[in-house]
Amino acid sequence: MRLRSPDFWSGLALAALGGYIVVAARGWDYLTPEGPGPGFFPWWYGLALLVLSLVLVFTSEKGQRADWRGAGRALATWAAFAISLALIKLVGFAISFALLSFYIVAVMYRRRPWIGALTAGAVVCVFYVIFPLALGVSLP
Repeated sequence: MRLRSPDFWSGLALAALGGYIVVAARGWDYLTPEGPGPGFFPWWYGLALLVLSLVLVFTSEKGQRADWRGAGRALATWAAFAISLALIKLVGFAISFALLSFYIVAVMYRRRPWIGALTAGAVVCVFYVIFPLALGVSLP
């Protein structure tokens, strides 16, 4: 049965989230005299999420089994992202993002630690060049 497919249940959960985003975005201004309002992006994002998740629901295969190892890796990456967001106030954006980049490269992609450190440093340098230097926008 299709009800055993992990894509089916993931699609339903994402469809519910997309529907909630669309309904919530309708309470905000879609357009303002200055241009798109605060409801513009969430409405389109929610609509895209809703449509694509329904495609996932209706194209899910019957005999597909859950890949729990892959799901665990995805959840670990999500947890690392959430931790890095919490660390921004304590250590700043640069260190928090460097730690996240290192974790993803060295742990999730299983590269050598020096490659993860080099990648983390390079990514932080690129962010620094783009935002504070080129655009004049400070990072948290």
